[in-house]
Amino acid sequence: MAGFMNVEKAGELGRLYHLDKIYQLGDSISDTGNLVLESPHGSGFLFTRPPYGETTFGKPTGRCSNGLLMVDYFATAFGLPYLEPYKKAHANFKHGVNFAVAGATALSEEALKAKNITNPATNSSLSVQLEWMASHFNSTCHAKEGCWKMLRSALFFVGEIGGNDYNYGFVQRKTLDELTGLVPDVVQSITDAVRRVIGFGARRVIVPGNFPIGCLPIYLSSFHTNNSAAYDEKQCLKDLNNFAEIHNEVLKASINVLKKEYPYVDIVYGDYYNAYLWLLSHAKRLRFDRNSLQKACCGSGSGPYNFDPRKMCGAEGVSACPNPDKYISWDGIHSTQRAYKYIAGYLLRSILPQMRMFHL
Repeated sequence: MAGFMNVEKAGELGRLYHLDKIYQLGDSISDTGNLVLESPHGSGFLFTRPPYGETTFGKPTGRCSNGLLMVDYFATAFGLPYLEPYKKAHANFKHGVNFAVAGATALSEEALKAKNITNPATNSSLSVQLEWMASHFNSTCHAKEGCWKMLRSALFFVGEIGGNDYNYGFVQRKTLDELTGLVPDVVQSITDAVRRVIGFGARRVIVPGNFPIGCLPIYLSSFHTNNSAAYDEKQCLKDLNNFAEIHNEVLKASINVLKKEYPYVDIVYGDYYNAYLWLLSHAKRLRFDRNSLQKACCGSGSGPYNFDPRKMCGAEGVSACPNPDKYISWDGIHSTQRAYKYIAGYLLRSILPQMRMFHL
């Protein structure tokens, strides 16, 4: 299908692009277990309970989905094993490390508090993850020249990150105007992170944008209105998608500056926004249930989105739909494994032509 690469049959990409490692910074879109492992109360998170992880792993793994995430599909596409979370003891980091933490923000805890926003999940913001990364490289490649040599065959994902800065703001009753004012700070934090990973030795960096949040069950449920003019042709909330696009446009402008600053580095925008819209547009051809495109597979609630923030997936008495492969949304916030597979395939088809094939 045009716009999509089959990520399950693309293992030769690692050889073609001379790529043997992936390093991931981010939040729950990418976390493969760090939040659970770092927290003394890790087992208390809902995504540590069934039916999370049921499709591929048969049990919860710390991933916020019924199975694999995009980072897992990226690894498969390049012929690499799934990335181990940084907090896992005795992990095999030969082919990269996953530093992402579910609930993480782009801005530090202190910076968010200055905006009267609190993070209820974790203190492991982007700056903390970068310190973990620095510690990891200090212990593995030592001298700067050694890191440069090792990392020239690596792919770095700086995000998706920043979505939670806004998510927590919305939950804590910040207005769209207030959160729009937060965008430059969030993007600056991401930009600083890109500069730092380049300083470590990164030569290929993917910087993802935000999803069209107005299409997600959590937001469709929270901001539901009877005003039909508030929705677009895909039945997504226009104002929320416009806000996500503001973030993405500011981020793309910053990436363009970085490209001029570092002409020897491939810095590529990851278009998560249009990847998700592409999936919605092609959902029928991809055999998703067209009557459930904005319903959570695992959730509760009498409304049209099967989402209730008071009784979410993983809570007692909340069950999953019998066939998650027919759904795009897993729990109202995160996508199903099958949706992530198609989004990852769209992204690879978009990203790869912007990356030089060999870095020898």
